Amino acid sequence: MPQTIPRSPAGRRAVSASRIPCLHAGCHRWFKTASGLNHHKSSFHSYSFHKSGLPAHLQSTSPHEGVVRDYHEELTGTLADSTRSFRFTDRCTGQKCDSNGQPIHPSSPPPPIFEKPPDDWGSYGSQLGFETAEFIFQEAEMSASKIDKLLYLWGCSNGGRPPFSDHNELYETIDATKLGDIRWDTFKLRYNGERPTDNVPPWMDEEYEYWYRDPSTVVENMLSNTEFDGEIDYAPYRDFTAGDKKRRYENFMSGDWAWLQADEIARDPSTHGATFVPIILGSDKTTVSVATGQNDYWPVYLSIGNIHNNVRRAHRNGVELLSFLAIPKAAKKYTDDPTFRRFKKQLFHTAMSRILSSLKAGMTVPQVMKCPDGHFRRAVFGIGPYIADYPEQVLISGIVQNWCGRCIALPDNLDAGGPPRTAELMRALIEELQAGAAWDEWGIDVNVVPFTEDFPRADICQLLAPDILHQLVKGSFKDHLVEWVGKYLELEYGKAGAKERMMDIDRRIAAAPPFPGLRRFPDGRGFSQWTGDDSKALMKVSVPSSYTGCLLVYLPAIEGHVPQDIVRTLRAFLEFCYIVRQNVITDDTLKDLRNALERFHHYREVFRDVGVRTEGFSLPRQHSLVHYEALIRLFGAPNGLCTSITESKHITAVKKPWRRSSKYKALGQILRTNQRLSQLAAARTDFEARGMLPISRPRENILKGLQTSGASQHFDDVEDEDEHAGIIDERPALAHSDVKLARCHGKFFFSVLSLALIFHQARGRARSVPALAIELGIPALSTLIAQFLYEQLNCESTPLPAGASHLPVFTGPLKVFHSATATFVSPSDLSGIGGMRRETIRAIPVWHQGPARYDTIFVSTDDTFNGMLSMEIARVLCFFSFIYTNGRTYSCALIHWFDRIADEPDELTGMWMVRPSFMGNGSKNLSVIHLDSIVRSAHLLPIFGREQVPRAVNFHNSLDIYRGFYVNRFADYHAFELAS
Repeated sequence: MPQTIPRSPAGRRAVSASRIPCLHAGCHRWFKTASGLNHHKSSFHSYSFHKSGLPAHLQSTSPHEGVVRDYHEELTGTLADSTRSFRFTDRCTGQKCDSNGQPIHPSSPPPPIFEKPPDDWGSYGSQLGFETAEFIFQEAEMSASKIDKLLYLWGCSNGGRPPFSDHNELYETIDATKLGDIRWDTFKLRYNGERPTDNVPPWMDEEYEYWYRDPSTVVENMLSNTEFDGEIDYAPYRDFTAGDKKRRYENFMSGDWAWLQADEIARDPSTHGATFVPIILGSDKTTVSVATGQNDYWPVYLSIGNIHNNVRRAHRNGVELLSFLAIPKAAKKYTDDPTFRRFKKQLFHTAMSRILSSLKAGMTVPQVMKCPDGHFRRAVFGIGPYIADYPEQVLISGIVQNWCGRCIALPDNLDAGGPPRTAELMRALIEELQAGAAWDEWGIDVNVVPFTEDFPRADICQLLAPDILHQLVKGSFKDHLVEWVGKYLELEYGKAGAKERMMDIDRRIAAAPPFPGLRRFPDGRGFSQWTGDDSKALMKVSVPSSYTGCLLVYLPAIEGHVPQDIVRTLRAFLEFCYIVRQNVITDDTLKDLRNALERFHHYREVFRDVGVRTEGFSLPRQHSLVHYEALIRLFGAPNGLCTSITESKHITAVKKPWRRSSKYKALGQILRTNQRLSQLAAARTDFEARGMLPISRPRENILKGLQTSGASQHFDDVEDEDEHAGIIDERPALAHSDVKLARCHGKFFFSVLSLALIFHQARGRARSVPALAIELGIPALSTLIAQFLYEQLNCESTPLPAGASHLPVFTGPLKVFHSATATFVSPSDLSGIGGMRRETIRAIPVWHQGPARYDTIFVSTDDTFNGMLSMEIARVLCFFSFIYTNGRTYSCALIHWFDRIADEPDELTGMWMVRPSFMGNGSKNLSVIHLDSIVRSAHLLPIFGREQVPRAVNFHNSLDIYRGFYVNRFADYHAFELAS
């Protein structure tokens, strides 16, 4: 850290934050209002469409406006605007047709979607009946006995007549819902190979049961879901920036694999004009309870590549449970038996082939299906990427453990690389080589025939999806880098010395200030079992030191304990992780990705030099990093293909249904629960589409983010540390608005605004400026408010007058608030369909019935720059609002400015450094700013230096004790892009 710290001018000004981004590629403009964005779009982004290869009667004459997601239904060639151009295949164009598959004019309206009257609630009878069933079964997840008790009490109330008499009638009502009712089928498989003459292993006689739903019906239901309208692509496309023609990779259909598949499909003239529907599969074993016995399940999930990545990540019915696979088990003495191990592999592939068999006909002959926009299209299926962790990738691809499923790199030198591994190559090697040679020299298990061999155009070696969760977060981060740092400390300082340093790191971990969505580690490390959320949370506080900083067991924050090259290794790795997680990846982004990978490979040699990895770095998960660029070009942004999607689905599809079961023969109950949940979801979509229900928003998110004015007025506001709490299911086009103040007394207030800040009024706080000045201990508060008013009432270029007598005076009442809520577009993070997230910024004197909490924020100060140069850091001391004499309400924040320590990020960690700002007389540099100038929360990490953390330091007081901080760009993916 520099010896002298430059001071920023005390008279800095906050400006209204540009909150709404222009979503056009290559355009980096942000706007303060929706009207400003609309004016910009009409001035600079006028669309021009270039059509080719279509007969005149199929050319549409209707204008195309807005975000270009309705563009390519009948288009081929190129679609362009001033900053972006799209190119489409000239055969598989997603052409509209009638129910018989005959082409229709592009401007033809869709056939009538609804044959039912607008008041037909089906088996539910009424809106009350449906919403009661949905609440009881889906939201409250009540047991049968509790359902009966609730309905009994309802019936005993004055004039109460419940829509159901008991749980049986409720279940029968849901079961009578025809929409979403895809029945479960089953089949059994058993061993039919050679058997010993005596002492036959029991597993050879056992029958293995598989439950599944017809995949073609699952796809048909998913493809016809009106909820996906506007969030689906009907044809492969290539997205370019118009000026320099650089590629943009986002949703699955923007990748090269879908384009190449369409070309192959189009060899058959009968498929011309069809819609290519990639079938994305994923499987992952899960354990629902260890305490009550090893209850393992092996679900398989299905999605389609046409829906956008944000839909798939948000689980808005975009990922469906397809089947439950059997898990063959045997006595311990047979677990390592080669015959049994071979049988388990063959069993998986035989079952998968049978489960997917109904899709096979549609892979060569187009199937007429209804789409979310109400039109029919001819669909051609194709086996798409398979989402799985490395052990399942080994099983799926038929390779040998420790080999790569995508290339022929040798397991003892994976970094040397090798030619691509293809199904054609594997078939040729199996024909030519003995089993032992294929195993040892090429990593091929000749006894395994991948299930994809039974389907056209399917090469499993090229369909192994990137896996951010297991390859990067859990694998390379937790299992490799974290462990290596721990081993380095033991080698360098011995076990006793390493333990002492790890205790200091624990205290640093616990001292990380709170931040929305950041998992709390009050005791530092010491977890007996890591989860993906633990690993991701630790990555967020991963480089917190000025001299050094790296990842240790469960968390970073080691200052002065490791060589600087270890810090550089971890920084490069983190940057790689955050780049691949971005929602849109461009050719320029891929350059940054290559640079991060090169630096990671260069600096990780320090672990070899210090004796931690003398054997080198031939590790399959770490090796997978070299394939990410190619996978992005093939499949688009990797955040739409990750095991985090399937692991999240486990909660609703497996774990919750298991918990509500009787635990006896639970699988059948799990299947029934899933079927009923699908029926309720389909019914809601139907009712919403017919205008019988308002468009749904997840109720739990509304209650977490927007509270009644009376529900959160006490000092002990409840902090929601759940990373998923900020997900908002709104589309930005519907949410752009100016900042507004929520002041509803005794009513529930709901408003979704693009980067809107919403106040929650506090009780027991000062109601006037003098009283608030005394409460906060800031005598100059009235002057700060006067300066704020002068800036608000005059143009930004007008300098403040020299004397206070020229400033406007405010003497009226004001209202104090404990928190404000920011809602903003952040598609790279866990978010809703529209990429929306919500977070709470707090300024509260008593938090969780304990010490105060005053969060730090990004403040917009110069909108002529991008990134950190356009913002400064401040700490919120109070939120308040008042009505001035002109009748206007001003929503404000009293803040303590922070100064930048340097004019560029720290070379070692890549993060900006700041410190609290003070005036010449030693007083805090304070300002009152308008709420509009707040961009979002900022997360600061103390610069610990070489000193150990005193035991008295914790996350409550670290912002008050330390004088230098990093601006944590790894707090989340939005912060990574923002704090550049």
